Amino acid sequence: MDDLLIFLVILVAGIFFSELFKKLHLPYVLALIVAGIVIGPVGFNLVELTPAMLLLGSLGAIFVMFMAGLEVKTDYLAKIWKKVVLCAIINGGIPAAVGFAISYIFGYEIITSLIVGVIFISSSLAVILPTLQEKKLIGTNFGSILVGSVVIEDVVSLLLLSIILQTTDPTSTLPLPLFMVVVILSVLIIRKYLPKIEVAFFARARSGVEENVQFVFISLIAIAIFFEILGMHAIVAGFLVGLVLSKTIKEKPIESKLHVLSYGIFIPIFFLKVGIETDLTIFFKASSTILISLVIVVSLLFSKISTGYICGKIIGFPPKKRLLFGFSTIPQLSTSLAVTLTALDRGLIDTNLQVSIVLLSVTTVLLAPIVVGLLAKESKTINQ
Repeated sequence: MDDLLIFLVILVAGIFFSELFKKLHLPYVLALIVAGIVIGPVGFNLVELTPAMLLLGSLGAIFVMFMAGLEVKTDYLAKIWKKVVLCAIINGGIPAAVGFAISYIFGYEIITSLIVGVIFISSSLAVILPTLQEKKLIGTNFGSILVGSVVIEDVVSLLLLSIILQTTDPTSTLPLPLFMVVVILSVLIIRKYLPKIEVAFFARARSGVEENVQFVFISLIAIAIFFEILGMHAIVAGFLVGLVLSKTIKEKPIESKLHVLSYGIFIPIFFLKVGIETDLTIFFKASSTILISLVIVVSLLFSKISTGYICGKIIGFPPKKRLLFGFSTIPQLSTSLAVTLTALDRGLIDTNLQVSIVLLSVTTVLLAPIVVGLLAKESKTINQ
């Protein structure tokens, strides 16, 4: 099928299901994922993901995290960093221990158990970010702590994966300590110099808004490529650029154009791509590994929800907001699947664990937007 026709079908399906789900008072993200399932191989098989669509979907994932970073103000984040780190440790550390213990109990080696633990650390915040933004939660105390802690969890999980891979099967010429130093220095340099480059560029921009948006886009792509070369996920670059530029992008026309570019094209395609790639037949394939699949899914849900609730209680959030925090951290998508596929390629996990993690991803991606939307809607005092 022609790329333009595929693009048209994807956009039309996204708009149709978005309007339908809006009338049913169901989350926007879920509408796009379901639309992708319907038009994808599991549904009517109307489209297949071409390289062009995969590229647009990848850009969508980066823009989701960029818009989240843009909403989190660094000055305020500096004031709550202790709470952010505490929640990252609790919501990432305890699930990691649970994932490790489960794998080890099922007879897997320590290295495989460590990989499952790493998967349990991460949370794919991109899945529920549009719902949180729709409820105006991202710029609040709750949203800042949630986003900050989950991003730390994702970065830590990717760093730990890099350490495990470098230890078992080195692919980089950089020694591991030097690799860590390069990553940290890169973040510090971007944080210090990108805003200065942006201000200088904006001052020279001929007509203003269009050039400024181009600068943001170029920065996103360039830093994402650099992070991928280092072995980090591109979505980390998206959040970092948004966070760094949040203090300097103050003009409403620029913010408006970035919002239209993100939510009008790239982000919907990302979630439609998630739906197209969602293999619901995994529920039938899991019958041969039903016990470990069930244990992994239930354990992840329980550990993430309970630790999120504990974080909320320590910080002083009301009960519904504590639950919202917990359920917001359950989605397992890009980071989890990237870790799983990489580990499978290296022979560090078997197909039973692969099926279990994919089943976990499908379950949490479909469940999280529904529950988060309901909890956010029911809480009348959600904004602080």
